[in-house]
Amino acid sequence: MKFLGNVLATIVGLFVFCFLFFFGFLIIGVLFGGDGDKVRVKDKSVIELDLKEVTQDYGGQFKFTDFDYFETKNDGVSDVLNAIEAAKTDDKIKGISILNNESALGLAQSKAIRRKLDEFRQTGKFVVAYANAFSQKEYYLNSVADTIYLNPVGELDFKGLSAEILFFKDFQEKSGVKMEVIRHGKYKSAVEPFLENQMSPANREQMTVLLNSIWSSVVSDIAKSRKISTDSLNAIANSLGARTPELAQQKHLIDKIAYEDEYHNGIRKALGVEKDEKYNKVSILDYARNVAKEGKNLSEKTKIAVVYAQGEIKSGEGDVDYIGEGSMRRALEAARNDENVKAVVLRVDSPGGSALTSELIWREIELTKKVKPVVVSMGNVAASGGYYISCNANTIFAEPNTITGSIGVFGALPNFNPLATKIGINAEQVRTHKNASGYSVFEPIDENFKGYVTESIEHIYSVFLKRVADGRKMTIAQVDSVAQGRVWTGNDALKLGLVDKIGGMDAAIKHAATLAKVKEYRVKNYPEYEKTFEDLLRNFGGISMFQTKETLIKEQIGEENYQVLEQIRTVNQRRGNQVIMPYALNIR
Repeated sequence: MKFLGNVLATIVGLFVFCFLFFFGFLIIGVLFGGDGDKVRVKDKSVIELDLKEVTQDYGGQFKFTDFDYFETKNDGVSDVLNAIEAAKTDDKIKGISILNNESALGLAQSKAIRRKLDEFRQTGKFVVAYANAFSQKEYYLNSVADTIYLNPVGELDFKGLSAEILFFKDFQEKSGVKMEVIRHGKYKSAVEPFLENQMSPANREQMTVLLNSIWSSVVSDIAKSRKISTDSLNAIANSLGARTPELAQQKHLIDKIAYEDEYHNGIRKALGVEKDEKYNKVSILDYARNVAKEGKNLSEKTKIAVVYAQGEIKSGEGDVDYIGEGSMRRALEAARNDENVKAVVLRVDSPGGSALTSELIWREIELTKKVKPVVVSMGNVAASGGYYISCNANTIFAEPNTITGSIGVFGALPNFNPLATKIGINAEQVRTHKNASGYSVFEPIDENFKGYVTESIEHIYSVFLKRVADGRKMTIAQVDSVAQGRVWTGNDALKLGLVDKIGGMDAAIKHAATLAKVKEYRVKNYPEYEKTFEDLLRNFGGISMFQTKETLIKEQIGEENYQVLEQIRTVNQRRGNQVIMPYALNIR
């Protein structure tokens, strides 16, 4: 037995040694490999605008606390915009090619890139686009190009916007699992799917207004680029009049019906390159990394801080895909205490989330505003908690198709009492005081407890109204009249006084510099996320044993089914009162 024990110990020891040795090499590769050397850009180069790896405005900066390592990701929308801006004056870059691009970007992000591509075109350089098939969202971005190609057997999706909401009332009754919902705001429909089997008139009203406003912004941009009237574009959408390459060309939505090799020959001709020769290409992210490494105006001490708040608002440290008070507090503190930072731009792309965390971030912005100007730049969404953390800025910028507002509060508690009763489970409590047991998922909600939760939600709603009223210099009644959880586009929010100006990040930064009375400056990005060795292993890319459970589930059941499960799971997991957007809006 002792011999077998020694053998087993030796095997375990060898396994542990190999495991540590293997990961030691991997970590050394991560630490010292970095992003690789700077990519050499040759004369007569074309940037390939492939955005499938670009998902956030900000790629992030990461500080690993267990060992001395710092990493900056230059793969955000902001890096893409900086790259296109630099390419405008780069003599080696002659044009930009958008080839079968597929991205997960929102409409406001697409608009920002589209605007920058249009500026690039104005310099006399070319932008061309090709697709085997155009989705509606991708066509919106591609429509800015000088020449648009479509494959002879491809199609163009151009039909207007729609949004779909799933309702779970019958599912709850059949399964025995229900959500106890308390809310303020007749438009606060984040929890409506758990209360009804169909859309309420108030929710249908706000969604109709919202979609029409977003479509108006989209079709206006396309009309300008393609020199087609908005009435004509709406007629095309109504009749699906651009569904084939031939129809799309007849309606002037595309310029050429061609194969990809013919598209590349067109680029060669524009560059003056022979048909049998390769032309020089550089990917947008490689070029973005070059621009970041060169660092424009790095010698300039005067800075404008850009603090990115992207994702749902939760408690904790935060990351590139969710907002936590830890990283946000450090970022705002660092910006206001740095005497070289003259103003702060808060870039918000968030549907909201935790009311408490929203208040904590609001407080940090309030403290910062007392020291230096704070300007908000809204991205795809700055709703509910996303609006909460925006409302006290000196100036708020939004894109025309930004989704904002949703000033309301709700609480949702899962309840398993019907299911427990069905399967014979009975819960009993013993308590020292009347309210000691609080809420049990196995018992019907106690009216006393429900009263306290309702009181808490009403209190938070009142605080929310006051924060907006004070920040926007409105009365409580004025805010309440446009609140009630209703969502608005940037264009509508401007008319209602919820935002100050329509414009993107560039406009917000320039305005911040004007408020700070500075002309020469450089931009400093925040926040810096703190990570541990455990985080590094958990998120290590490309190794199946560290693949997230979410990725594994998606592979098994598909993306759309996963989104349904995620919607149910997210509502179940939210703790405390929520200031979050009415619904997960997937515009198609």
